[in-house]
Amino acid sequence: MAYRETDLVRQRKVAQKSGLLHTAETLVREGGFGALTIQAVAEGAGVGVGTVYRYFSGKDELATEVFKRATSREVSAVREVLNGNGSPAACLAAAAEVFAVRAFAAPKLAWALIAEPVDPAVDLARLQYRKTYTALFEAVVQAGIANGEFAPQSAGLSAAALVGAMAESLLGPLGNRACDADTIAALRLFCLRAVGAQC
Repeated sequence: MAYRETDLVRQRKVAQKSGLLHTAETLVREGGFGALTIQAVAEGAGVGVGTVYRYFSGKDELATEVFKRATSREVSAVREVLNGNGSPAACLAAAAEVFAVRAFAAPKLAWALIAEPVDPAVDLARLQYRKTYTALFEAVVQAGIANGEFAPQSAGLSAAALVGAMAESLLGPLGNRACDADTIAALRLFCLRAVGAQC
């Protein structure tokens, strides 16, 4: 008779995998993907290295899962404000602010997600999430063009430029907490001016 997992066993596996991902993300949050090793995750989670390998084939897969998990939260936060009830300009300004505030709240994690040199699998996931961000911003730019708040333009191109500008512009300031407020205000203003909004 073939072995069949019980619901309790499945729940334990899900909980253990989630715990390993939490430990791995904590390492990345504190030291970037460079700090993420199978040994460090095992030690942090209080398990053997073999347990980590039971859930992840290696560091590439683990790092990619951590990246997707962390980035999904960031995308959700931006999506929420972009899909808010305000005008396209207000939603765009709020999204730029949320993106920056969250980056400043966890600067090492933000750097790891945005620009740290990573394994090819993580880099591929990074490109996919940039496309997701771009699609979200494209929708709000299109709405702003349609209601006359933004100048006529290629919404897709502008959205891609906004996403790139927001990510790249934070890399220097992330290391200097003293410039949080000024950087956030400047980024908000830049995004509005970039699409031709009246500021």
